[in-house]
Amino acid sequence: MQRILIIDDKEAIAKVIANYLRDEYECIYCENPLKGIQWLENNTIPDLILLDLRMPLMSGEEFLAYIKKNELFKSIPVVILSSEDNSSIRIRLLENGAEDFILKPFNPMELKVRLKKILK
Repeated sequence: MQRILIIDDKEAIAKVIANYLRDEYECIYCENPLKGIQWLENNTIPDLILLDLRMPLMSGEEFLAYIKKNELFKSIPVVILSSEDNSSIRIRLLENGAEDFILKPFNPMELKVRLKKILK
């Protein structure tokens, strides 16, 4: 089963996502990017990372930059899931290595289809 690491400071969102994806993916949740980095360094590499942007301690954009510079993690596809509606920020994130950007609130079925396309 493919593994998805969800990094979001709102656990309720992660639970909704995990609920929709549980039949096809193993979902792991970390409440901030620093915990996500710790998890990555101590566990098997996930098949994909779902990442929020606005979080305490470290932003999603800083996390994206960190993993894209790291040889061990740079090939992991990252999908941004955020309420950020500024298109220049979304474009910058896509240019800096994000695989996709999905605007919150999102349709869980659309999320599932997009993830399936990336992970095939």
